[in-house]
Amino acid sequence: MCAAVAVSAGLLVAGCANRVDGTAAPNVADVSAYKTEAASSSAAATSSRKAAAEAKAISDNCGQFPGITGVGVSRYNEFVTAHDSNAPDYVPKRDGAADTLEDAANKVEAGVNQAAGALPGDLAAQLTEYVEAARALAGQTRPMTYTAPVDALNGASQRVNNARNAVNTSCAGR
Repeated sequence: MCAAVAVSAGLLVAGCANRVDGTAAPNVADVSAYKTEAASSSAAATSSRKAAAEAKAISDNCGQFPGITGVGVSRYNEFVTAHDSNAPDYVPKRDGAADTLEDAANKVEAGVNQAAGALPGDLAAQLTEYVEAARALAGQTRPMTYTAPVDALNGASQRVNNARNAVNTSCAGR
């Protein structure tokens, strides 16, 4: 009996409802505001990801640069001392310096490549200049003998020093 009364009441209420004429449509101003907010939020997230990737690339490359290149400087200076004093270990010092400079260039280049474009352009160019300069100095170092002219070697050495100083200065300012 209770069930029958409930069904009857439901039919009565449903039968009294009025239909609403028209077509459902979104509020154009609300939709536009939502789209603008969504696009802004997406752009902010992309910008944030890019800034984080750049910060990591700078930290990774600038953090390792002094240590990697410092070894090359030390080995090269040992070679210069051996050359200037006609030391008996001249050849191993020369070859060790060239190998260390090549190794430093390869490691710096790998860091730039690993950053995959996240480094600021000026810093990437400075790191790349160091790589090229270190390889050029290694190339000038390998054929050196006691009697070889040193002008090209000194020029290549100055280029490495300039490139290394530029990177260190740039990294310190970031």
